[in-house]
Amino acid sequence: MQSYTIGQAARLLGVSPDTARRWADAGRVATHRDEAGRRLIDGRDLAAFSVEVGQGGGAGAGAGDEEVAYTSARNAFPGIVTAVKLGDVAAQVEIQAGPHRLVSLLTREAVEELGLEVGVEATARVKSTSVHIDRA
Repeated sequence: MQSYTIGQAARLLGVSPDTARRWADAGRVATHRDEAGRRLIDGRDLAAFSVEVGQGGGAGAGAGDEEVAYTSARNAFPGIVTAVKLGDVAAQVEIQAGPHRLVSLLTREAVEELGLEVGVEATARVKSTSVHIDRA
């Protein structure tokens, strides 16, 4: 399972690293330490927490400095996958991007090729009425 540093989690939640650190210190989200002593949050825990923050507010806007992918699609929402529902051919993927919950319908094959599962960082890109998802 993918884990995230406090800084990465803050970017995905749309808050400052200090806010994410305070939330972790207060026990709102579980952390553990890696070999280097860095505090990490498991992807599934971060996904659940991002839904909580998105529903109840508490996340600010603005994600700070981040690497930008080159694409023609605008309106990018970097976030974390919070749910994946697989059918025989189609799939539904939910992403929590700060306070925004986005849902995309795509093929099962695309979900499997991207390796999308709960706790994985991904970006929803909205262009017209379609939501495209890029694996981070």
